[in-house]
Amino acid sequence: MAGPGFALTTRAAGFSNLWIGAPRAPVPHPASHPDRTTDLCRPATDRINDRGRRRPGRRPFHKRDVIRKPVAGEPDLPADMKKKLLDAADTGARDDGREMTPRCFRPDDGSFRRFRRTGATDTGSRAAAGGWNRRRPGPPRRRFLSFLRRLAAVALLGAPSACLAPPPDPAAATARRLERIRDDPAKLTAFLAAFPKGADLHIHITGAIDAESFVGWAIADGLCIDESQLALRKPPCVGNLVPAAAARQNRPLYDALIGAFSMKNFRPEGETGHDHFFAAFRRFAAAETEREGDMLAKALQRAASDHTLYLELMWSPGMPEARRLGRKVGWDGDLGRLRNKLMAAGIDDIVAAARLQMDRREAHARALLHCADPAQRRAGCDVRVRYLAQIMRVVTPAEMFAQGVFAFRLVEADPRYVGLNLVGPEDDLISLRDYSLHMRMFRYLHRLDPRVAISLHAGELADGARGGLQGLAPEDTRFHIREAVEIAGARRIGHGVNIKQDDDWRQLMAEMATRHVLVEINLTSNEQVLGVTGAAHPFMTYWAAGVPVALSTDDPGVERIDLTDEYVRATRDYHLSFGQLVTLSRNAAAYGFEPGANLWADIDRFVPDAACASDAIGTAGPSGPCAAFLAKSLKARLQWRLEAALTDFEAAHR
Repeated sequence: MAGPGFALTTRAAGFSNLWIGAPRAPVPHPASHPDRTTDLCRPATDRINDRGRRRPGRRPFHKRDVIRKPVAGEPDLPADMKKKLLDAADTGARDDGREMTPRCFRPDDGSFRRFRRTGATDTGSRAAAGGWNRRRPGPPRRRFLSFLRRLAAVALLGAPSACLAPPPDPAAATARRLERIRDDPAKLTAFLAAFPKGADLHIHITGAIDAESFVGWAIADGLCIDESQLALRKPPCVGNLVPAAAARQNRPLYDALIGAFSMKNFRPEGETGHDHFFAAFRRFAAAETEREGDMLAKALQRAASDHTLYLELMWSPGMPEARRLGRKVGWDGDLGRLRNKLMAAGIDDIVAAARLQMDRREAHARALLHCADPAQRRAGCDVRVRYLAQIMRVVTPAEMFAQGVFAFRLVEADPRYVGLNLVGPEDDLISLRDYSLHMRMFRYLHRLDPRVAISLHAGELADGARGGLQGLAPEDTRFHIREAVEIAGARRIGHGVNIKQDDDWRQLMAEMATRHVLVEINLTSNEQVLGVTGAAHPFMTYWAAGVPVALSTDDPGVERIDLTDEYVRATRDYHLSFGQLVTLSRNAAAYGFEPGANLWADIDRFVPDAACASDAIGTAGPSGPCAAFLAKSLKARLQWRLEAALTDFEAAHR
């Protein structure tokens, strides 16, 4: 027998298994329901953990839970009434010997009620109750049965709204669903495909495109194929070069190209995963030139289908021109004097040209996605995108510094660029030789403009043979992450796989946690390129040390994955809970370089800014102060949107 707010079950004479009250669900996070009235009827052993979730101490309202100590503001009972209720419940004192009084017992009608405040009225006050009825006739058992009859009548007729149990917590129900499907790959993938992902913060635009697209564009644009190298070339198709269209009639050639442009079906036979991965970019590079807008449209649409709200794409417009200018100006060990030479030589002209180039790319991408046509508008139009100017590290010092000056000037001039990064194999001989010099370059430039955000590839190293190298010297692995954080001033680290080889790595992790330096975790990439996976990966070591982490894809087109695959892999390999998945998604949005104040005043516990503290986060109608706060911050609006998407997901996946 059940009614609104109540559930009754009797399983034996004497009511030895009596339950009173609806089964309790955990209280939702305060950010989700900040205006929820206090549930004064929960057992005293309930506790609120640091995420705002209720952790029940025992099952709801067994007969020995009917009476308990009062809380502040709760009316106490006379001693004789305490005794009568103890007799009625046939419980005596608690196991720990503490004296208890009934909570929410209404002697005037024999019911147990929840005290719930509405306005200035306290429905559990003595005045509302009409005073305590000290004397009720009849033996304890008869009075208890009378109470049950009245309670059943209330359940059948419908309980007053003030006595209704709080609604179930959708997050807890969704967490239970995840546990049920965890071992079913198909259901787990479907679940996480729909899961809202705050951002992909580590993704290279060229590596985001699938091999099939590059082959198709090569055919459409009349490119050639070098069959001996399985690489695309510009026309004319003479000598050893055949038209790309030949791949349409030659299935073995087509399949070989797909394998050469990606990690599909890769087997380490005479070639390491590291070498095959980096060689892929050289092989399909000729198809990129006229397809930048197509690449952007494809990346946005795939992010939308993956329920990813925000991308920070690494891109290199203007970098070839900056390197040429660096070669022309030459090297000077005085970085201040060298910067002045580059400025005088026209570095800002390259900045202006790069901005126009991005204008054309974005316009073409919007046209392909029909963003201006409501009838044909595609979901990719709604993905927020910003760019990181990526700097090639495998170059001379003069070229490297010229790229750095250009990148800082570009971020200062164009709000679409929100930061910069380094690219290229970290274990290349030039990268290893000049690593500390590169960090000092970033320190110098960052001091000139601290507003420019820096994310650096660091710690993408592993012991053993890596391509043409016969192995890394121990000293090559002991300082990369530390120098990226402490010298270059990186706010995020990409990969960070060999953190445990850094000198005093525990202290370094503690420093990263204190500074809130996020690590961009690329699980599939690290397995394919470095051979590091499972327990050998420091993913959960970072987490245990309090270092913020977020999942990202690196080069999803080359790796043949998407961000859902990374969430599936993390959930499967590290047995992540639903709450941990939410943390990863929130971290990605919170640590992006999108400008504006963060929605979370406490970014570790996701406590909202004071302006939105009284709001239900993610709802359609924020309060006046919260709306004003959101209006000033692009980042906070993105985070608000993520919270709304998480709420919808939880409601749909219970």
